[in-house]
Amino acid sequence: MEVRSWSQLVDAILLRKVSFLVAFFVVFLLSYALLAALDFLPELVTEESKAEETEVTTPITVTAVPLASLSTSTEVSSVEEYLAPVYPLSITIEPLGKTISVLNPTSRKVADLDAALLEGVVRHPDSATLEQNGTVFILGHSSYLPVVRNKNFQALNGIQDLKWGDTITISSTDGDYIYRVDKVYRAKAGDVVVPIAGPEQRLYLATCNSFGSQDDRYIVEADLIEVIPS
Repeated sequence: MEVRSWSQLVDAILLRKVSFLVAFFVVFLLSYALLAALDFLPELVTEESKAEETEVTTPITVTAVPLASLSTSTEVSSVEEYLAPVYPLSITIEPLGKTISVLNPTSRKVADLDAALLEGVVRHPDSATLEQNGTVFILGHSSYLPVVRNKNFQALNGIQDLKWGDTITISSTDGDYIYRVDKVYRAKAGDVVVPIAGPEQRLYLATCNSFGSQDDRYIVEADLIEVIPS
């Protein structure tokens, strides 16, 4: 009688466990179906979804150069027109009585820049254009040899004689940019540091024998004081 009662007790316990498991799986399946219907289930992470997440969340760093307002009366008709770079075409140094062509090469190779210097002075491709805040950096040859076949070797002769207040005019397709001389000095090539970026519109002139030379050179720093639209 005891053995039979013990067996019945074990059977009852097992029956309850089976009933509990069956009820648990029924409830689980019903809950899963409900969550799936409501679109509350988490999605599987795939390589495609990882790529999409990276594309959306990866920060993009954009370096913008602020443009200076040239005239309060100038109406800009489009973003493209406002952002269009204004390149120098010629430079006139009034006290020296000379006007020189300005080239705007895009290559930074020394050979290409030296070749451009044979045709005039050169705006360094990393420097600002005329409409931008920052420094327009122009380099040119200077030579005091008695006989020079190519006059561009003497393009910047005499800039060391400029004085504070002298004016330099850079001409472009949209007008003339007038700069006032601020500093004139002589420096070793390795000591010349030109701050290309900055809140003001400035001009640097520098003499050089070639882009790779270490010779001393004369530097002229000037500030933009007026823009005369064409």
